[in-house]
Amino acid sequence: MATVEDVHELARAMPHVIWDERVYQVGGKSFVFFRTPRPDALDPETGERLTDVIVFWVAGEEDKLALLAQEPFFTTTHFDGHPSVLVRASRLGELGREELAEVVQDAWLARASPARARRWLAEQGLGDQLE
Repeated sequence: MATVEDVHELARAMPHVIWDERVYQVGGKSFVFFRTPRPDALDPETGERLTDVIVFWVAGEEDKLALLAQEPFFTTTHFDGHPSVLVRASRLGELGREELAEVVQDAWLARASPARARRWLAEQGLGDQLE
């Protein structure tokens, strides 16, 4: 089962990553961030703002829709048209660590420069899998 600490470990393990308060960045671009409570993300039972939302970038709409078809990923109207998905930290345990690793790595690949992405993929033995 995945944990919040896994998010941190996996994000920090990617090359050229900077942690800036609530945000993991590569090349000055966010790829994972821990969102502050906002009015668009409410607990359906209490109506309170969610305090544990994590945002992961995705490569595009197709990837976003594929993840949104699975629990525990979701989105809000604030993120309509934005290449990202959300998950509550309290629901990370519904994911396996390997699945979370793929989400974090894909988020990094979506935001890293093409040269960095190609280099990382080559180091992983995955060749050039960029679209």
